[in-house]
Amino acid sequence: MKQSEIKQLSLAELQEKLVESKKGYADLKLAHGISPLENPIQLRSLRRTVARLATEITNREFQQ
Repeated sequence: MKQSEIKQLSLAELQEKLVESKKGYADLKLAHGISPLENPIQLRSLRRTVARLATEITNREFQQ
């Protein structure tokens, strides 16, 4: 998910996406531990998406 897409979401949507992304990351990490993923770059991409979402939520909380 790109930063421009993240900025367009509401705070509630950001929090929902964050929960979904964290769950997806945990699932992928577990699957990768059992057997190697076909595309391990997915882990990095999802981890960065989680960080972007968390950063945007923090920024919005400080602005209010």
